[in-house]
Amino acid sequence: MGQNDLMSTAEDFADQFLRVTKQYLPHVARLCLISTFLEDGIRMWFQWSEQRDYIDATWNCGYFLASIFVFINLFGQLSGCILVLSRNFVQYACFGLFGIIALQTIAYSILWDLKFLMRNLALGGGLLLLLAESRSEGKSMFAGVPTMRESSPKQYMQLGGRVLLVLMFMTLLHFDASFFSILQNIVGTALIILVAVGFKTKLAALTLVIWLFAINIYFNAFWTIPVYKPMHDFLKYDFFQTMSVIGGLLLVVALGPGGVSMDEKKKEW
Repeated sequence: MGQNDLMSTAEDFADQFLRVTKQYLPHVARLCLISTFLEDGIRMWFQWSEQRDYIDATWNCGYFLASIFVFINLFGQLSGCILVLSRNFVQYACFGLFGIIALQTIAYSILWDLKFLMRNLALGGGLLLLLAESRSEGKSMFAGVPTMRESSPKQYMQLGGRVLLVLMFMTLLHFDASFFSILQNIVGTALIILVAVGFKTKLAALTLVIWLFAINIYFNAFWTIPVYKPMHDFLKYDFFQTMSVIGGLLLVVALGPGGVSMDEKKKEW
């Protein structure tokens, strides 16, 4: 009975948090979600030469094509962020940002780095949730075209987004014998399973937001590293990627898990 009371209290807290923040939470979620694209687009501007030289050296494609690559990254990410934040052509912006993720995955050889690949997939999960949110506002790319089940694509986008988001947490698991690592792995794994299957979803997602934010501040404090050191850029990249996943989880808190979830099925039982 005590455990049930504790769970009920936690769920009441999550519901109260959602009621208080429901007007602001989606905006905060979108800002967090696109933060890594915004940061990377700005970095492309300030590190144009370095990025161009890296692509040229890696692919031996010449300065012109390397410059085109940097320009596509800069323009694609910044314009996508502006469209998302202004709530204009959000679906087109999401598809454009999906393209940027795919382009960077190939260009930077992320495909062969499991950790970075999983984080990019988690970022894609956040975009899927953003795409689902834009459908919930009734903004269809094919307005006027009749559909049999308008909500079905949205529900599966939410499912795919939830499943992909949890990949971020799999990169944070530490396989050592310390008590803290074991506890973190057990609790973290339980929470990501709950989010993936859509059970107690809002509470689990909110708990993951708090946990991931604390880890991000502690481990990715790039502002404590001098700008001229390479570690500054590495930590900054990880920090904003993690913030984007936090944004995706906040969308889960704001929108719920969708129709393909245990929480939704419970209503039918």
